[in-house]
Amino acid sequence: MKRLTNKEEEVMRILWQLEKAFVKEIIPLIQDKKYHYNTVSTIVRHLEDKGFVGHTAYGNTHQYYPVISKEDYRKHIMSLTSKRFFDNSYKSMVSFFAKEEKISARELREILEIIEKENKE
Repeated sequence: MKRLTNKEEEVMRILWQLEKAFVKEIIPLIQDKKYHYNTVSTIVRHLEDKGFVGHTAYGNTHQYYPVISKEDYRKHIMSLTSKRFFDNSYKSMVSFFAKEEKISARELREILEIIEKENKE
């Protein structure tokens, strides 16, 4: 699985939200409203070429849907991030967020509770 560009990720977030959509339904939900129909159509076709999106044809128009789940992509990106920036250590990654004050002690305790619950099951 490849990492997506920012534009591709934005379109994927919209498709994950809508579950299926025509290009004309994606355009109004894009942050940068300057995207032309052809630009969004090209992005969606690239996503399809990369295996992230499939389509159902209705005559000359296509309705697109995600093939890769948001959760699968999230796992992939987190794994890449862990390898690239934290020597494949999730402990180092969590420590980084704690030091940067992006995660509180309360949130860390909640994470520990989740881990302990998962280990019991």
